[in-house]
Amino acid sequence: MKETFRIFQLFPEHVKRIQSSENEPHAHEYEELLIGVKGRLEHFIDFESTQMDAPFVSFITKGKVHRVLPYLKDGECNIWAIRFKSEFIPETTFQLYAYYHNNANIPLPPDRCFKRMETICELMQEETKQENPDYSIIRHLLSALFTMVESERKKKHPDHSVLANTQSSTFKNFLLLLEDNFRRPEGVEFYAEKLFMSSRNLNIICQNILQQSVSEIIETRKLIEAKNLLLTTDKTIAEIGFELGYNEKSYFTSVFKRKAGQTPSDFRKEMGKLIS
Repeated sequence: MKETFRIFQLFPEHVKRIQSSENEPHAHEYEELLIGVKGRLEHFIDFESTQMDAPFVSFITKGKVHRVLPYLKDGECNIWAIRFKSEFIPETTFQLYAYYHNNANIPLPPDRCFKRMETICELMQEETKQENPDYSIIRHLLSALFTMVESERKKKHPDHSVLANTQSSTFKNFLLLLEDNFRRPEGVEFYAEKLFMSSRNLNIICQNILQQSVSEIIETRKLIEAKNLLLTTDKTIAEIGFELGYNEKSYFTSVFKRKAGQTPSDFRKEMGKLIS
C-alpha cells in the first residue's frame, strides 16, 4: 500500500472473487481495522481460525500473520476495511496492546455505538472522495473510531484497563524498544537501563498492565515472530532460532514448546493442515 490511508467496503460481489483467489496467510506493512456491518468473516489470526457474524470489529497490527475470508449471511455482506500506516495515528492504545492480547476479533451488539462507528466510516470515506481531502479530519475521525472500539474492548475485558499515564507511557516505550531489539539475546536489565529505571519497577509496570513479567513479554514477542517465520518461510528450525537470538536449536525448541505447548516442527505441520 503506497498511500498513508485507505478505506473501502466489501460487498456480496467481492465475496466470490476473494474466496476463489490465492489467499495465503500473510503479513503487511500497515495497520488494518475491519468493521463488519453485515455478513460473516472467517479470520485466521493469532494462529487460530475464528468465524464471526456481523456486527464485529477486527484489528490487525502491522506484521501480524493473518487471512480473512468473507462470506454472505442471508445473502448480504458489508464489511468496512480501513488501512493506514502506523505514523498516521501513532498514539492509539488499542494498537499497543493488540500484539499481546488474543482478542483481535471483537463481536459487538447492533446498538447505538455500532451505528456511530458506521457513520464515522461513511464520513471518512466521503472525505477521501473530496478533490483535496483534509487528512487531519480523517485522522481525528479515525482516532474517535478507535476510542469507541477501545471502549467496547474494555467492556469485554475489564481487567485490561489502562493504568496511570506514566505507567502507560513507560510501557509504550518498552514495547517500542522491544520491537527494535527482540531478535537480540537481551534480557530485562537491557530494557530497564534503556528506560532509565530499575528492573524491578519495569517488571511491576508490565505485571500491572499485562500480568506478565518483562521476560515473559520478551519471550511472547519472540514466539510470535517464530510462529510467523514457521508459517511464512521455509527456514529451518535452527535458522529461525538463531535469527531470534537463540544460539542452540535445542534451547529454542525447549522454549518454544514451553510457551506454545508443542515443538516448532509440530506447530508448522499443524498450521499447514489448518490453512491448506
